[in-house]
Amino acid sequence: MKAEATPLKGCFIIHDTIFNDSRGYFFESFNEKKFFELTEKSVDFVQDNQSSSTKGVLRGLHFQRGEFAQAKLVRVLKGKVLDVVVDIRKNSPTFGEHFSIELSEDSRTQLFIPRGFAHGFAVLSESAVFFYKCDNYYNKASEGGILYSDETLGIDWQLPQNELILSEKDLQNPTLIEIANTL
Repeated sequence: MKAEATPLKGCFIIHDTIFNDSRGYFFESFNEKKFFELTEKSVDFVQDNQSSSTKGVLRGLHFQRGEFAQAKLVRVLKGKVLDVVVDIRKNSPTFGEHFSIELSEDSRTQLFIPRGFAHGFAVLSESAVFFYKCDNYYNKASEGGILYSDETLGIDWQLPQNELILSEKDLQNPTLIEIANTL
């Protein structure tokens, strides 16, 4: 396992050591001790989530507020997605900046997203199975979102606008500027 820092402090790309042989492959997708040694982040994951989506589905940008904020370790089990995180930590020097990375079943790369980030992904392959570990339980009253097309963020989702499939809820999300005072 190797950790690569991103331009957003505390957010890491995780490269797993993969062992291949005639039977297939094996890799350790998470080891708390190794993870801490590489990132200096102590994380106690308490909830695993998985979603299945078709090409063009965009989920996000989502976050949890306050005591229900969540750190996540995300990966793609099948297919390929563009994964995007936005720093929404008000006192961060990178507040409002985003980072994106393609995650796929072939790369087996993971992304660690610390608390204080909004997160979303768009499916680039015909379908995708997305998996994520969370260090806090979901709380509906604390959920929030940012509009995926917020012009101040300038996110390139790598798909034409007319191919994106969003929930009604995500289409109604406010811009970062509109919710900055509530973070």
